[in-house]
Amino acid sequence: MELWYGKVVVLSVRRTLVWCLLFSLAAGCKAQSLPGSASSSPAPVPTPQLNRRIEVLVRSQFEVPPNVDLVIGAASKSEFPGYDNLPITFSSNGKQTTVNFLLSTDGNTVARLEKFDISKNPADMLSIQNRPTRGATDAKVTIVNFDDLECPYCARMHEQIFPGTFDRYKDLVKFVYKDYPLVEIHPWAMHAAVNSACLAEQSGDAYWKFVDYVHMHADDVTGPAHDVHEAGKTLDKLAHDEGQRSKLDLAKLDVCIAKQDESAVRASMKQGNSLGVNGTPTLFINGERISGVLPESELRSAIDRALREAGVQPPPAVAEAVKKPVTTPQPPK
Repeated sequence: MELWYGKVVVLSVRRTLVWCLLFSLAAGCKAQSLPGSASSSPAPVPTPQLNRRIEVLVRSQFEVPPNVDLVIGAASKSEFPGYDNLPITFSSNGKQTTVNFLLSTDGNTVARLEKFDISKNPADMLSIQNRPTRGATDAKVTIVNFDDLECPYCARMHEQIFPGTFDRYKDLVKFVYKDYPLVEIHPWAMHAAVNSACLAEQSGDAYWKFVDYVHMHADDVTGPAHDVHEAGKTLDKLAHDEGQRSKLDLAKLDVCIAKQDESAVRASMKQGNSLGVNGTPTLFINGERISGVLPESELRSAIDRALREAGVQPPPAVAEAVKKPVTTPQPPK
């Protein structure tokens, strides 16, 4: 399983919970806290025996690996009658995260509860203004993909979407890509995102051709020496050459490329964080978040569901068509 790129197998409920805990440890995320209020009884006085029973239960039920340390904090009042908040801290490899459980005031029951805000639709919170789109502007389903141009899993998802999924749904869907470069592990992803944004300022078609090419030829950008400086030069040439082919204002484009202004990309990343994005690819299909690379059949199921909710009958299932090649710029000489 890849930490940054999402789930690649189906997990049981228990394994999903422990994976969430360990993902928080590795990615530095913080678990939600429950607001406190008065409970009907005082918190039970912690004893070594009680803490040991709690630890054994949590480790067993959530399959916590032996190399993860577990520290039980002091119970405090909660908003749930008969239960108190019980913070438990999980630590591994120098990183830690604290998760709130619930402990009954008689000390006999441990529970886990999370609250989720459903007052806002993620689709309404996604800003896609001035972003290039593929598909009809009035499409019933909008698919927003938080993408990293250096991510091999993103490349697999991109290949699956274009042309296969896109051709299947035609004017029923439109695709929008948002930048979410994983700068900690992908050294040239930010540079590629900035260059793609420079192209997007002048031409959506030029943007998509650049994105198509980079996703298909990431190894060529990286190069055998894995030299970030050389990768940047390659990306600059690719963007410049695409601008030339697309008859853009090259002087303006070159200034944008040389400036390497990350502000728009950082804003996209910040928006992704606010929507729970923590890896790539992450898709929002009319607001429904889907993380990681999905089999094409599962992706279609999610799109079909969104179409039906919008009052549109999905296209009928047909035999798999031969994939069409994507027209992309040629690599630099």
